[in-house]
Amino acid sequence: MSQTKAAKGSRTASCDESTTAWALAARSGDPDATDRFVRSLHRDVVRYVAHLSADPQAADDLAQDTFLRALGSLHRFEGRSSARAWLLSIARRAVIDSHRYAAARPRLFDTDDWTLVAERAQPTGLPGFDDGIALLDLLDSLPDERREAFVLTQMMGLPYAEAAEVSDCPVGTVRSRVARARAALVEQLTEAEAGDRAEVELGIKVQVDVQLAADAVALAEPAVVAA
Repeated sequence: MSQTKAAKGSRTASCDESTTAWALAARSGDPDATDRFVRSLHRDVVRYVAHLSADPQAADDLAQDTFLRALGSLHRFEGRSSARAWLLSIARRAVIDSHRYAAARPRLFDTDDWTLVAERAQPTGLPGFDDGIALLDLLDSLPDERREAFVLTQMMGLPYAEAAEVSDCPVGTVRSRVARARAALVEQLTEAEAGDRAEVELGIKVQVDVQLAADAVALAEPAVVAA
């Protein structure tokens, strides 16, 4: 497990180095670097804004707004943090501005089902559940700040320091939120699996009782005929 996490961390670090280098090159006006920068981080931005936004249908528009803001601010990016952390900070502000704009005008509909977009890229193979859908439901039950910290670090692979930068809070706060989120998810998964086992056991018991009743009737029938 530790080797797997180390390998994943190494890949993430390597990816961050590449995207940061492309961002710095794009700042100098390199069109190929700009294209690589956008393509390499587009999926992360869509997933993140889909998680933060109360309107998942607007995820693509929010992602586009994020990149427009980022490309307009590239001249101020100096590579002190990874390009991904810098871009997700911009995405966070884009979502906040979107919420403020939406609050200033009447809502035509109301939804909090952000999973419509996010579920396409979630992990599969969870014990007792299909295709990670259960995890999305459990994540949706977490408080917003803990869910954000968990998504950034455990699902998107950001280091805690960069997640803290994106969330604008201390690293220790992010660690605490992730730990509490993980504990809540484990507890809910355990409870759900226990419920599944109870249902299976009840179903088996009912089948056994029905079979025993059928056997009793079958044994009694010859005696009735003989009488």
